[in-house]
Amino acid sequence: MINQQLLHPESIVVVGGSNNVHKPGGAVVRNLLSGGYEGTLRIINPKEDEVQGIKVFHDAKELPPTDLAILVVAAKFCPQYVEFLAKEKNVRAFIIISAGFGEETHEGALLEQQILDLCEQYGCALIGPNCIGLLNRWHHSVFTKPIPSLNPKGVDFISGSGATAVFILESAVTKGLPFNSVWSIGNGKQIGIETVLEYMDEHFDPERDSLVKLLYIENISDPDKLLLHATSLIRKGCRIAAIKAGSSESGSRAASSHTGAIASSDSAVEVLFRKAGIVRCFSREELTTVGCIFTLPRFTGKNFAIVTHAGGPGVMLTDALSKGGMAVPALPNDTTDELKAQLFPGSSVANPIDILATGTPEHLGLAIDFCEKKCPEIDAIMVIFGTPGLVELYSAYDVLHKKILECKKPIFPILPSVNTAGPEVQEFLRRGHVNFSDEVTLATALTQMMHTPEPADQQIQMDGVDVARIRKIIDGIGENGYIAPELVHQLLESAGIPTVPEFVSEKKADVLDFAEKCGYPVVAKVVGPVHKSDVGGVALNIRSREVLAAEFDRMMQIPDATAVMVQKMIKGTELFIGAKYEPRFGHVVLCGLGGIFVEVLKDVSSGLAPLTHPEVESMICTLRGYKILEGTRGQQGVNIPKYAEIIVRLSTLLRFATEIKEMDINPLLADENDVVAVDARILVEK
Repeated sequence: MINQQLLHPESIVVVGGSNNVHKPGGAVVRNLLSGGYEGTLRIINPKEDEVQGIKVFHDAKELPPTDLAILVVAAKFCPQYVEFLAKEKNVRAFIIISAGFGEETHEGALLEQQILDLCEQYGCALIGPNCIGLLNRWHHSVFTKPIPSLNPKGVDFISGSGATAVFILESAVTKGLPFNSVWSIGNGKQIGIETVLEYMDEHFDPERDSLVKLLYIENISDPDKLLLHATSLIRKGCRIAAIKAGSSESGSRAASSHTGAIASSDSAVEVLFRKAGIVRCFSREELTTVGCIFTLPRFTGKNFAIVTHAGGPGVMLTDALSKGGMAVPALPNDTTDELKAQLFPGSSVANPIDILATGTPEHLGLAIDFCEKKCPEIDAIMVIFGTPGLVELYSAYDVLHKKILECKKPIFPILPSVNTAGPEVQEFLRRGHVNFSDEVTLATALTQMMHTPEPADQQIQMDGVDVARIRKIIDGIGENGYIAPELVHQLLESAGIPTVPEFVSEKKADVLDFAEKCGYPVVAKVVGPVHKSDVGGVALNIRSREVLAAEFDRMMQIPDATAVMVQKMIKGTELFIGAKYEPRFGHVVLCGLGGIFVEVLKDVSSGLAPLTHPEVESMICTLRGYKILEGTRGQQGVNIPKYAEIIVRLSTLLRFATEIKEMDINPLLADENDVVAVDARILVEK
């Protein structure tokens, strides 16, 4: 729970506060004092009489009633302090800086649980243990530095790691990124990242609250809550970016399906973020760069003008933007002649606009004005201006400051002179601006942001899916493992997924009779072995009864064979759909080109079930092989809307059958008219 005693305490006690500012207890007191905390600050320390100018209580019994307690004492003492302060001193919020709890030992975990139980008993908010604290505009209850610039429209930053939070703050401060609050949740025993987002969502005030949230996540304990409140905040006008650390796997595990080999826990994080509309970042520089982008005016286009006095950085930025799917379009000659006449000879106005190292602040202003007023095709302007050693940087940055305030198009300042022109850059930042010191990092962050979709609709698509029949089939399965082909067929049929006519039997005569009824050519497949192709268990284009009989006899000799499946032979482009269940997240659904392509090229897109039609359309469009599906070089394309509909239906089936842990439909055969499932495997674990 999050309460006012935590957010806006009228009184704070630091248990373990000291005069040694090189230790957490002294550093917390220092930061509270230097941060201008206006409430009553109290300190408990049995060995000191005065701490940093504040009279000390030697014993908690001497303490008056207090709102918030910050504990900086050994872990073994924390439970008794929590119980006494909550019961006797009406403390209703705790920040426990101390380490030595569940992150280290089993005994520490028991202490942690004891603290949680006490906080729940007395209705107290709990941050930590094992954290750096909480920083907001009312109180700086952290023991670390730096303390960033704070204002109401700054960033809300929530971190699952205190040490990492410090690194991210260091990165942010050098860019001029302002903050509204910093939450270090530590072990997150009561208040985790999802809890903070929930509070921010349920108490959101667009006039008062920050519209930017940055997250550093080490563990997603409640994906549904994260999805719900992140989506809600973004729909209310917020923008969210996050790092999820610890998602990679040190080695690929053995998997019995193509989907199991491709999908991973990182896939679940990726699709969760996409579904919520969270911009995913992979480094602290990228996260803080995205945060800075979020502070600039919003824009929707992808055309950029680059104004620079150094050709190389302009070229590198152009390359990075182009690689990310954005454009640096050439500017028409008939409009650039006027600008060129006002610049020094040798300047380039093609875009990037290079005003040369000798270019003056006035030239910088002319180039920006040109992009703003004479280039309607340009959506945003990037300005690279470092230290050529030939101009007065204060004047140049003063021009840049004025243009940022005047222009309607966003301006991205790239000032790479933080070492050689530190005072000038700092003065520019103090005027309320941000700085992107590296042009390629900026382009990478922009790419991630531009490729992040809007939050997906949470409504489940139910049309044509027989949930009752799906549950009846799943409930009737008695053993774990890959289920029989007839049950696979029934499940797909229940979801409204078309399948090719097929028949399974261990009796040759019955197989031959079915082939006569459906008509040749047919396909024969062995039943039993998981990977049929690897053991020679697939025969295509069988055109006679005699050949089918011979293939039946051969396949029944394959180890683990239990029967033979025969299907009508159809043709088309091979497609793939797969799914893998990730604990807590649900099913990650994948789609792409089928057959061997899914194994060799791994050209797949993924989403989190249940999926909507817009989500699936986006998944299909991002495939590298999308042009093949559309039709290319005279070849007919496939029925993409039908393919999308099947993926949506499958995701709904999975939503109501979480016992399905892995599945492949590979291939589906598709042409311009229809898409039909030809082969499928479903692994069930109850």
